Amino acid sequence: MNKKRVIGIVIFVLIIVGVIAYKIFKDDTVSIGNLTTIYVATGGGKEDFLADERINEILKKKYKLNVVYDTWSNGKTVSLPLIRESVGLGNGSAEGLTVRSENASKYDVLFTSDQRFYDYYKLQPNRENNEADRYTVLEGGLTLNTPIVIYSWGKIVDALMKEGIVTQTEGVYYITDMNKLMNYILEGKKWSDVGIPELYGTINIASTDPVTSSPGATYYGLLLSILSEANINENSLSNNLPKLKEFYNKSGYMNNTPADLFERYLKTGMGGEPMIVDYEKSIIDFANSNPTGFNEVKDDIRILYPSPTIWNSHCLAIFTEDGKLLYKAFEDPEIQQIAWTKYGFRMGITGGVYDVSGLGIAVPKSITSTVTSLKMDTYNKLIDYLR
Repeated sequence: MNKKRVIGIVIFVLIIVGVIAYKIFKDDTVSIGNLTTIYVATGGGKEDFLADERINEILKKKYKLNVVYDTWSNGKTVSLPLIRESVGLGNGSAEGLTVRSENASKYDVLFTSDQRFYDYYKLQPNRENNEADRYTVLEGGLTLNTPIVIYSWGKIVDALMKEGIVTQTEGVYYITDMNKLMNYILEGKKWSDVGIPELYGTINIASTDPVTSSPGATYYGLLLSILSEANINENSLSNNLPKLKEFYNKSGYMNNTPADLFERYLKTGMGGEPMIVDYEKSIIDFANSNPTGFNEVKDDIRILYPSPTIWNSHCLAIFTEDGKLLYKAFEDPEIQQIAWTKYGFRMGITGGVYDVSGLGIAVPKSITSTVTSLKMDTYNKLIDYLR
């Protein structure tokens, strides 16, 4: 075969390879111009999930959606007009604009970090509190769920089991007598009183501050529900708020963010943070983001599920027809699988049933014993009383 013929064959092969590569690349790329852009005002607690490359790839390729997330404080979603000019939380650029203004940059979706803000947004604005106009919510509901849990350590949980406070079912630890545990704290019982003399001081459960932190408020809402036997009314509030105030005062220093508290728990161990309140998703997120660190502590970590517990529910409120497309897309099985296995979010109204065999920690397949999320006015009364 002469040299020119060889060169010709090589050039032909390169052209074929180039055409194939171009076609693959072209098919794998989605033009922004071919996508529907969805603008979402979102509360915190799910930043990594929303930024996940695979999830955004699915939204673009499968659902033709380009989603833009603006971070909002939950409280600001009712006190400021929910328009993109207000994303700076009141820097003056939104002055005079409302959600009905023609020249305002409007949102398609609100993604709250707690159900009480979702429920509250659907109500008419309270003018006496200078609340802003709101969009009409076309549809929506619970999307990402994670229950409140208490993280502790093996030796402590063994002691609490002997006290009849904790029971184990199918490998999962449940706090089946939360009232008894609360009374131990209110009575000032020491760790040495339950057989752990190496721990100094009184029994306590560290949490974020319910006055300034949504996770802390959710936890105290759970305690109020348990004390009220899920029947919260003016009478049960007057009976139980003083007890919660005493519980709050005995809690001492509180972190303002769950991330800081969970980090302290992991770094200081049983001696530093014997028991803390956080979300179930935190340990799954940690296991994926830091597998080496997780392997070092997983054998001694214990996750306690209050029975009942309460959901921290991230809810979508849909304002436009375009927003409905995102609500539907979050039902995608692959997105739901990523939400659980990578970030620890259960999805849907009940949190679903999940394969937990690969986690290496005792987590229930489903959460069945829960209390209903409290309404905004009840939380306000609780927080005002604690304040």
